[in-house]
Amino acid sequence: MPNSSSQCPLCLGHDSAAYYRDAFREYFHCGDCSLVFVPPQFHLSEQQEKAVYDLHCNDPRDAGYRNFLSRLFDPLSKRLSAGAVGLDFGSGPGPTLSLMFQELGFSVEIYDKFYADNPQLLQQEYAFITASEVVEHLRQPRQELQRLYRLLKAGGTLGLMTKLVTDRAAFTDWHYKNDSSHLCFFSRQTFTWLGDFWGAEVEIVGQDVILIKKNAG
Repeated sequence: MPNSSSQCPLCLGHDSAAYYRDAFREYFHCGDCSLVFVPPQFHLSEQQEKAVYDLHCNDPRDAGYRNFLSRLFDPLSKRLSAGAVGLDFGSGPGPTLSLMFQELGFSVEIYDKFYADNPQLLQQEYAFITASEVVEHLRQPRQELQRLYRLLKAGGTLGLMTKLVTDRAAFTDWHYKNDSSHLCFFSRQTFTWLGDFWGAEVEIVGQDVILIKKNAG
């Protein structure tokens, strides 16, 4: 009988194997979609998770933070039509990306399960959706990403920013895995799988920005 703790939370496959283990938790690698993930028994409680996010000091006035977000903002904003309406999913305690789009004349709603829990916003359609440093935190990435993709209008774009897994050797010394709220680690191969699964166009910009365009048909 398959071990549910090693079932891939993205593709739901059972072809996963132990990838790495440190003093705090285990990591598995999916042989089907290449996602590296932390099994549920090592997940934080929601209270513990929020305590981690409360430590984030994201200030819209911080030029350094804006520059960081520009890695996603710049390529995505250039692909949008005037007046496009978007959603910033997982906006965090200091929404900034939404303000950057608003400054260019776009209308952007914000949603965050801890800081801006407006579930009615997840019943609407959008020309673009952003999730910056969000997908690595998802307990159920298939369910959440499917929901976001369904909220996109035909031809719309899902813009993600997350650091990508390269190989096991690099993972061993990778600081990104040390954040206890990081549960899913994507690679280029994972996003290729996701694009094929959705029939969507996937473009990876630089080292950590992924633009997924929904089929217009």
